[in-house]
Amino acid sequence: MSERASGRLLHTGNAVVDVVLEVPGLPERGGDVLATGTSTTAGGGFNVMAAAARQGIEVAYAGAHGTGPFADQARAALRAEGIKILLQPCADLDTGFVISLIDAEGERTFVTSPGAEAALGPDDLDALAPAPDDVVYISGYSLMYPANRAALSAWLPGIDAAATVVVDPGPLADQIPTPTLELMLARADWWSCNRREATMLTGLNDPDDAARALARRVVRGSALVRTGADGCLLIQDGALHVLPGYAVAAVDLNGAGDAHTGTFIAALIHGLDPLTAARHANAAAALATTVRGPATAPDARSLREFLRTREPDGSK
Repeated sequence: MSERASGRLLHTGNAVVDVVLEVPGLPERGGDVLATGTSTTAGGGFNVMAAAARQGIEVAYAGAHGTGPFADQARAALRAEGIKILLQPCADLDTGFVISLIDAEGERTFVTSPGAEAALGPDDLDALAPAPDDVVYISGYSLMYPANRAALSAWLPGIDAAATVVVDPGPLADQIPTPTLELMLARADWWSCNRREATMLTGLNDPDDAARALARRVVRGSALVRTGADGCLLIQDGALHVLPGYAVAAVDLNGAGDAHTGTFIAALIHGLDPLTAARHANAAAALATTVRGPATAPDARSLREFLRTREPDGSK
């Protein structure tokens, strides 16, 4: 997948900055704790975009961004990956940030401070005209913000019917307002989520049952449910496909889902069939867990070499 494809990924989500603090444990209410490590990095929607761009497709960020130090850091990261920035900065807001507390057991606790990325205007998307071979990505995080939700809900029904829409509801899937959720289910060509999110949306604990139930609600298309180290489930034309993961020595699970989603989209844009695209996504997610950090998706060469030498069951 090294040659530049004709289609592009239009990402309408939120590129923010992650402020990551490693702590021995969470402080009690009113207490304090000394962090043992601190880092700041671009995060949020950036991770999916970076994963896709590293597979050699054109990626454009269609979300809002601000003016200030966090916005500067997010834009620098986007440009370093060759990602185009479509909108002008908001003059009176900085880009938001996420405080991520990682305790000694690896559990992550988040606090999000929204910024300009949560203030998508009604006219910001008017100039976007997705072509038939483009993929439009919509994040559930965007749908939690009233301004973004209104802008996306007004814009999405009018885009080219041939353009592919991928909706990832995210961990707040059950909080998306019902009318908005139904609109997304009606237009999505691919509904991409993890096992927990599929359960939240269907009430079914068995991942196979949840995936089938979810796919029945996607009016136009299909569903992909990530099952962690086990790989993913793909439902297309009513058929359930179980695609196993790759056995690796994982050191950090953070960002594996984003690597999966970005690689899957890139593979579709490159013209791969969905089953092959999902296998590539499984491999990219596995590789991402072997490196510490959030945006650790492999580039096209590394992924190609991994697929050449490894089988999904990890036996080779």
